[in-house]
Amino acid sequence: MTAEDLLAPLDLAFWNIESADHPMHLGALGVFSAASPAAAAHAADLLAGRAAAVPGLRMRIRDVWQPLAFGGAVREPDPDFDPLHHVRLHERAADFQAEAGRLMERPLERGRPPWEAHVLPGADGDSFAVLFKFHHALADGLRALTLAAAVLDPMDMPAPRPRPARPPAPLLPDVRRLPDLLRGAVSEVGRALDIGASVAVSGLGVRSSAALTAESTGTRRTAGVVIDLDDVHRVRKVAGGTVNDVLIAVVAGALRRWLDERGDGSAGVRPRALIPVSQRRPRTAHPRGNRLSGYMLRLPVDDPDPLGRLAHCRTAMDRNKDAGPGRGAGAVALLADHVPALGHRLGGPVVGQAARLWFDILVTSVPLPGFGLRLGGNPLAEVFPYAPLARGQALAVAVSTYRGQVHYGLVADAEAVPDLDRFAGALTAEVETLITACGS
Repeated sequence: MTAEDLLAPLDLAFWNIESADHPMHLGALGVFSAASPAAAAHAADLLAGRAAAVPGLRMRIRDVWQPLAFGGAVREPDPDFDPLHHVRLHERAADFQAEAGRLMERPLERGRPPWEAHVLPGADGDSFAVLFKFHHALADGLRALTLAAAVLDPMDMPAPRPRPARPPAPLLPDVRRLPDLLRGAVSEVGRALDIGASVAVSGLGVRSSAALTAESTGTRRTAGVVIDLDDVHRVRKVAGGTVNDVLIAVVAGALRRWLDERGDGSAGVRPRALIPVSQRRPRTAHPRGNRLSGYMLRLPVDDPDPLGRLAHCRTAMDRNKDAGPGRGAGAVALLADHVPALGHRLGGPVVGQAARLWFDILVTSVPLPGFGLRLGGNPLAEVFPYAPLARGQALAVAVSTYRGQVHYGLVADAEAVPDLDRFAGALTAEVETLITACGS
């Protein structure tokens, strides 16, 4: 075992905060156009056959109780790996989203490589869906995309830049580097204190909604929304900001509409949205270990003006970018590096219950390639990303852009948010509201 075999601190945190009712896996539901009624079964065979040749899909996570890594965990090849344990062909599904919600409830088996691919034939025979699930300790968004792409049809991709070979990292530091390490440690302590203070301040004067912070039941419901990327650009060109600013503002407006329609009321509601920020580059997505920080943003749900909401989101995101992803309340994930392995092991359950003290809703973006993807020659028509749902939080929003369309993937506690489809409709309505407000 070398230092490179060990789970990175943030991966270890994700591994240890998981519980049976709060699994820490990412998901993505891909909907494919089927060339024949047998397309789904053929796709399942392809996924199982190709998975055996992808090293990253053979990796299991094993707890470690050895000196210098006591309480940690390692990734290692599973000697008993069988792709048929991970790829499953289901009966015909009348509603892909309903089936995805049921499957997202189930934790991944921790004794095997923590991923699954569920193939769902469509009731009409004209389509099928594949639900991919990857544990967050195995992959972040970019890494999960890389693993999923490896079992889809081959694509002409630019060759990755070669990485120079290097010897395994030692478990103990080189004593000649101790002065530099000490200075770096002092700087890291300062940053940790800054992040902690920012978290404390961010919770002051916050009014969220019981609809977002209801006690979790472990049940799951999913929904998907597709909007035209051209509509987002029309708003952006008139009102300013980035595509991401507009998409966040759409969430804020949809929450306002949804809360008012269900009778909860949006007056004074400004929930804290965590916006994860990947700190790895797409061309280097293969290294192990999550590279995540985040921005914190109070969603202006109480603002009745759609353009005012967008201006607020734009200003707040500009402020976050100026400060950088290494500081502020959204950067709590970076504190994982300051916790020893045994601390993650013992404190994981406590941290898992504290998410509601940190943020109220997750709004994350998952990058996708701009070209068309296929499985068994069947084109991928839609893809909905799903984020994990933390304890004490009832709704998480993930968004991806694929071939001129924006796909919102929604995950909610099924009992706390039985009207998730109403929120999905509010997202579509908010886009139309912004277009009208821009005079387009």
